[in-house]
Amino acid sequence: MIIFNKIKAVVFDFDGVFTDNRVHVDENGTESVSCSRSDGIGIARIKKLGINVYIVSTETNKVVSTRAKKLNIKCFQNIEAKDLIVREISKTTKVPLDQICFLGNDINDLPALKIVGFPMGVNDSFPEIETCIKYKTKNKGGHGAVRELCDLIYNSYST
Repeated sequence: MIIFNKIKAVVFDFDGVFTDNRVHVDENGTESVSCSRSDGIGIARIKKLGINVYIVSTETNKVVSTRAKKLNIKCFQNIEAKDLIVREISKTTKVPLDQICFLGNDINDLPALKIVGFPMGVNDSFPEIETCIKYKTKNKGGHGAVRELCDLIYNSYST
């Protein structure tokens, strides 16, 4: 059983977690994605509890920066070794790795998933991460998975 109120920091992958892993490209090469608006409410709620929230993405994309800015959370992009950034977050915030949650969906998330106390995946995660995660959301990436996790954390603090 996962004790969600032991989580002190949450690190999210972006593509496939905040989004449904699809990208729309117009004739000018401008990319756009779809995100769930409800994720913002969930993030705001856990931030009020003092939980640190981050996005760590392999890609470099203005869409990621824009969404992170709107949600008022720190974002790291162009990150090949996500575990190194998670370790740095742990060090700078003094939140032990065993109190950090990472929500991912694909093989590039494996190094980070393997070092945190709360490795989690979205419902439509790739099978390669299944053996590393302790929880899989009911919702798919881009369809409220972020909000679902935030609500589980928030509700565990209020009980």
